[in-house]
Amino acid sequence: MKQLIASIFHEHRGCYGYRRIHCELQKRGLKFSGKTVRKLMQQLGLKSPVRLKKYRSYRGNMGLAAENILQRQFKAEAPCEKWVTDITEFRAGGQKLYLSPILDLFNGEIVAWETACRPTEELVKRMLNKGLESLAEGEKPLLHSDQGWHYRIKSYQSALADKGLVQSMSRKGNCLDNAVMENFFGHLKEECTIAGTTEV
Repeated sequence: MKQLIASIFHEHRGCYGYRRIHCELQKRGLKFSGKTVRKLMQQLGLKSPVRLKKYRSYRGNMGLAAENILQRQFKAEAPCEKWVTDITEFRAGGQKLYLSPILDLFNGEIVAWETACRPTEELVKRMLNKGLESLAEGEKPLLHSDQGWHYRIKSYQSALADKGLVQSMSRKGNCLDNAVMENFFGHLKEECTIAGTTEV
């Protein structure tokens, strides 16, 4: 197990922390808890130098959670058929910076994004408005996210419904349900390291 963890860590140039390695192990059918992976990495002296981490936006059962309609069907037949979104946290200039993008599963294009110093409702609202404005008449993509509070509040869900978009959510605590977005953040993390900086 330690050998596999070390192999994954070095394969990704030391950029993966225990959460990303935990997800990678899950993809390979290995069922270990995140705490176990973190403990083994500590024993091996493996630590990611990049301070980019997933923002944990879950605040309990507030608002309404949508069904997992996407069901890990990450292939899209056309643009604006399936979108995914999430929030991640950077360190920039010694301060936190939050990135909120929308990714099109057809070609991996980032169709809209916003950044802010705080993970507010307004951050996600601005991002969503940009995404909606990019749609042509008749385009109504499915929009998948985790169960973070930003995506469960009435204003967000009403904005989707008003435009005829279908909302989908990952199962609680299951990073693989939004794996493409997770992978995008992981590649972004690697690029930060290759560029020789942990800041954006």
